Amino acid sequence: MEVSGTQMILGLIIGVAILILLVLKTKVHAFIALIIAASVTGIVGGMNPADVVNEITTGFGTTLGSIGIVIGFGVMMGRILEVSGAAERLAYTLIEKLGKHKEEWAMAAAGYVISIPIFVDSAFVILNPLVKALSRKTGKSVVALGVALGIGLAATHHAIPPTPGPLGVAGIFGADIGMMILAGIIFAIPIVIVGVLYAKWIGNKIYQLPNEAGDDFIRPDEKRAYDEFLEAVNERGKELPSFTKSIMPILVPIILIFLNTTLVALNETGVFVTNEIFLSYTQFIGNPIIAVGIGLLIAIYTLSNHLRRSETLDRMEEGIASAGIILLVTGAGGALGNVLRASGAGDYIATQIAQWPVPAILVPFFIATVVRLIQGSGTVAMITGASISAPILVHLDVNLVLAAQAAALGAMIFSYFNDSLFWVVNRMLGIKEVKEQLLVWSVPTTLGWGVSLVMLLLADFVVRLFL
Repeated sequence: MEVSGTQMILGLIIGVAILILLVLKTKVHAFIALIIAASVTGIVGGMNPADVVNEITTGFGTTLGSIGIVIGFGVMMGRILEVSGAAERLAYTLIEKLGKHKEEWAMAAAGYVISIPIFVDSAFVILNPLVKALSRKTGKSVVALGVALGIGLAATHHAIPPTPGPLGVAGIFGADIGMMILAGIIFAIPIVIVGVLYAKWIGNKIYQLPNEAGDDFIRPDEKRAYDEFLEAVNERGKELPSFTKSIMPILVPIILIFLNTTLVALNETGVFVTNEIFLSYTQFIGNPIIAVGIGLLIAIYTLSNHLRRSETLDRMEEGIASAGIILLVTGAGGALGNVLRASGAGDYIATQIAQWPVPAILVPFFIATVVRLIQGSGTVAMITGASISAPILVHLDVNLVLAAQAAALGAMIFSYFNDSLFWVVNRMLGIKEVKEQLLVWSVPTTLGWGVSLVMLLLADFVVRLFL
């Protein structure tokens, strides 16, 4: 039976509307909502009901088959980094190396590195005591330091695998993980720079310090003098793992993935033809599953020496428990995307969008933006933006890595009341007034979103010009 383009679009519109309604207004979880939306989209769009079920299961399995194991390894490694103190060590080392009067940059850099393997909410909670200690010792506003940390965490949380959101998006688009990491590293840098500059500005507007006597906060009329903080860093540092041990679980997988991507690309272009057996082993250890698995083993045997075997296993299982729902949501997003492909809605929309004066790279960006504003979860917004736009963009001349970054970074906009990180940041920094809460976290995330938009358009222009 011939299905009209209007019916395909109607199925998509109704499916997405139901998805948004269920997530925003009901008790139905995002995972269930995505499966319902996929079912409605297919049936209303003209597909045979039995085929809809088949496409849902196929899309779910295919998506998780590509990134599910990596997410599992990544969250287990992240949990070990948390409980071992390795995350704190990375932060302290950056403060030492960057020196005095650069604490905002140090906290942003710490967030930039630490949020790659650790969930952003957890990372902020772990490093918040360091923010307070810095504020007490240096006299710098806790708001300036906290916002700088938060924006560093958020930048890589949205851009760099193996953070689950961008990893899931890369899986849905079929984007190369190594190139996704490289692009994320580049895109996150200007976001951090703009975020730190804003953090310094808002820190002057909201000059708040932790109370020396307890967990409350005070707002002195005059700024306190800058004291030396490195002594406290050195004292606390004696209790923590070494910087080398702390960074290796993160650094080794990234190096292996980059090595794989680079050698394969050079070999295919004929620039550097290497031995086939050597290349096959490079591809093996540089596969994201194996590379992150190696990083996890390094973390286990270098950072958990002080833990008993049972404790180490318990910590890793805690990480897996926290990742379970992300795996389900990512798989459900792949299911929705597969239904859109099979229904023909992606083909039809692609032919329409190709005639628009809007760059195709902005399609996943704005879909993720709208979903984030409506329901709050950055990860759900990334996955939804990717799953809806991937079947559309596959027919257009768009770089898949940039498309995946667009879906991930579009979800960064205006974090507010429906986002858990909004409350984590503001509560831990002692910000209670709504206007100040928006200034402290909603504005900097929106600035990051704006920087991402400009960067994506520039990158898309360069790719089209030279590649």
